[in-house]
Amino acid sequence: MKLLPAVLLAALTLGLAACGPSASSTNAATPAHSTPGKVPIYTFEIVRRWPHDQDAFTQGLIFHNGGFLESTGLNGKSSLRRVDLASGGVLQQIAIPSQYFAEGIAVVGNRIFQLTWKDQKGFVYDLDTFHLEREFQYQGEGWGLATDGQLLILSDGTSAIRFLDPANTVVKRTIQVTMQGRPVGNLNELEYIKDEIWSNIWGTDYVARIDSKTGNVNSLVDFTNLLTGPERTPQAEVLNGIAYDAATDRLFITGKWWPVIFEVKLKLK
Repeated sequence: MKLLPAVLLAALTLGLAACGPSASSTNAATPAHSTPGKVPIYTFEIVRRWPHDQDAFTQGLIFHNGGFLESTGLNGKSSLRRVDLASGGVLQQIAIPSQYFAEGIAVVGNRIFQLTWKDQKGFVYDLDTFHLEREFQYQGEGWGLATDGQLLILSDGTSAIRFLDPANTVVKRTIQVTMQGRPVGNLNELEYIKDEIWSNIWGTDYVARIDSKTGNVNSLVDFTNLLTGPERTPQAEVLNGIAYDAATDRLFITGKWWPVIFEVKLKLK
């Protein structure tokens, strides 16, 4: 399931070079632009830990109105949730029919859009009530979903990212994501932050910061050892969950079956 391509492993282990002063602090959402042959790599500082339901197989995460909207996966366990920031408690929830494996979510206007993995079907809900308003179709698999405020931004596990009209899900444009001239696949959960698309690279501890116009990877964030010690429970899986609070410039990271959502600040490695 979702195997990591050898070209990406090579890029991560051989093709990266940090630039800039060591331990130089940076705002979590300040774009970094790479020079030829070099891809800046950021690491992190933990600002705060927030509780998270460790039974949540996180597939999509959004900061909204002081808390989170979350999509959880697995057949028979998929859900759409509204989650309290302080307690991690589920305030509102609907179950997704068991034949579907839910994936990424995005909010456009007063509607929530949710993908499914292999069924080429998505769902549109009322933002307040979670009432299912309609379904929509798309080609290929559904992995991550975000929005630039106008269009839906969809990843499908390949190096392609598609921009869809939320009214009819017609593809308006597609970008190919590359790093040092090579395609980057396994693009998974997405977040749109100040003209960049942030995507965790499935199966790794890296998040790629992607130029939303060109598809070029501007920089990487290395979240190795973010989840350690007693927080790394036996069932904890891979990093998968990026949320951004634009009002206060806060970045949140979690993963599948993680008991914690981390609020982090970035710094150059």
